[in-house]
Amino acid sequence: MEIFQQILFVAALAVVIWYITQRIRLISRAINLGRPENRFDHANERLKTMVLVAFGQKKMFTNLLVGAMHFVIYAGFIIINLEILEIVLDGILGTHRLFAPYITPIYPILIDVFEVLAFGVLAVCVIFLCRRFVTKVSRFQQERHREMTRWPRTDAAVILIAEILLMIAFLTWNASDSVLRDRASSGSLGHYGELRGIVPDFLISQFLKPLFANFSDTGLVGYERTAWWLHILGILAFAVYVTYSKHLHIAMGFPNVYFSDLQPKGEMQNMPEITKEVQLALGLPVTTDPNGSQSNDNGEQPAEIGRFGAKDVQDLKWINLMNAYSCTECGRCTSACPANITGKKLSPRKIMMDTRDRLEEIQRGWKANGNDYRDEKSLLNDYITPEEINACTTCQACVNACPININPLDIILQLRRYRVMEESEAPASWNAMFSNIENNMAPWKFSPSDRFNWAEQVNEVK
Repeated sequence: MEIFQQILFVAALAVVIWYITQRIRLISRAINLGRPENRFDHANERLKTMVLVAFGQKKMFTNLLVGAMHFVIYAGFIIINLEILEIVLDGILGTHRLFAPYITPIYPILIDVFEVLAFGVLAVCVIFLCRRFVTKVSRFQQERHREMTRWPRTDAAVILIAEILLMIAFLTWNASDSVLRDRASSGSLGHYGELRGIVPDFLISQFLKPLFANFSDTGLVGYERTAWWLHILGILAFAVYVTYSKHLHIAMGFPNVYFSDLQPKGEMQNMPEITKEVQLALGLPVTTDPNGSQSNDNGEQPAEIGRFGAKDVQDLKWINLMNAYSCTECGRCTSACPANITGKKLSPRKIMMDTRDRLEEIQRGWKANGNDYRDEKSLLNDYITPEEINACTTCQACVNACPININPLDIILQLRRYRVMEESEAPASWNAMFSNIENNMAPWKFSPSDRFNWAEQVNEVK
C-alpha cells in the first residue's frame, strides 16, 4: 500500500512539474515578444525596491488595516508552504513527518508558527470574500467597471476558497494526526506510534481534536490520510492554476518590482527613432539608447526604421508584457484614475488585463497552429479602443497607486504615439495644440510676446 501511494504521489508531482514547466516556457516566450530594454542597471537600488515594495508590501500600507491583512495572506501563504518540502519528501520516501526526529527541539515551534499563519490566512480569506461579495467593494463590481466580467470575479473567488480549504486541510490533518499519536501505544498504529512522545500537540490544531474524538482508529487514519492528500494535491493543483490566474503575481510580483522603472515619475522616455532622426538632421552623432535600442555611432541612417509607438504587443517593451502578467487586478489604479472617476471609459486595470488577454490569445494560437502563428488582430482597436487611451491625462495616479509598480501609463503612451504618428489620428483639438506649441511655444493660440498680458490686467484690477 505504501509503495502504491509513493508511486501515485511521484506521478502527480511529475505531471504538475511538466504542466508548470510548459506554462513557464509559454509565458517567458510571450514576454520576450516585447522590444528589448535594459532593466539590469542599478542592481542595489532595484534590490532595495524589491524588498520594500514586493516583500514588505510598502505601498499596501497606505490603508493600514487592508495592508496588514494582505501581508498576512501573502507572507503567511508563502511561509506556510515551506512545510511542503517535508510533505514532498514524505510522499516520495513513504515516511511520516520526516524532519521531526532530527530537529525535535524546533519542529513543534515551526509547526506552531505555520498553524498561526494558516489560521491568519483562513480568517483574512473569509474577510476578503465578504468584501467582494457581501459588502461589494466598488472596484470589484462589474456595474462600475466593465472589465470585471464573470471570469475575473470567479477567478478571485476560486483562489480565496481554495486557500480556505487548503488551510482547513492543513489544520485538521495536524489535529487528526495528533489524536492518532495520543491513541497509539508502543508499536501500534505504525508511524503514529513511533512519533508518540516526540511530536506534541500543536498550537491551533489542538483545539480541533474534539472533532475527532468519536472516530474509530480506522476512520481516523482514513481522515488523516485524506486530509494529507487533499492538502498536498490541492497545493499542486493550486500551483498549476495560478499560472492561468491573476494570482500569477504571487511569483511574478518580485521580478516585476525588481525590474520596475527607476526614472522619476512623470518623466517620459523619448522615442529612439525620433531622436535618431533629429540627431541626423542636425549632423550630430547618433547615440546609443540607454534602454537597449541599438544605434549607429557613426551617424549612418539605420537600414530599417522601427514603428512609431505600439499597435500590438510585439511593439511594446518586454517589461510592459511582464507588467501584464504581474497585474493583480486589484483595481487600485482604476480607483485613483481621474478620467475613470469622471465617467470616461479609461480603466488602467483594463489596459493591463487586455494586454495579458492578447498575449494569452497569441499563446493559444501557437499551441493550435504552430510557432509561426499570426492573426489579423492587434492590441489597439481589437482590445483597447482609441477612446480609452485618449482619455488619459498622464497624471501618473495609476502608477503611484499600483502595489507592485506596474506602469499602465507607459502602454497608453505607446499606443497613443502610434495613433498620432503612424495613423495621423490625433483629435482635432490635439492637432491645434501641437500647432500652437510649435509656433507659439505654448498650448494656447497667442503670441509669446502677449503671454504675460493677463498679469497687467490683474494689476489694473488691483
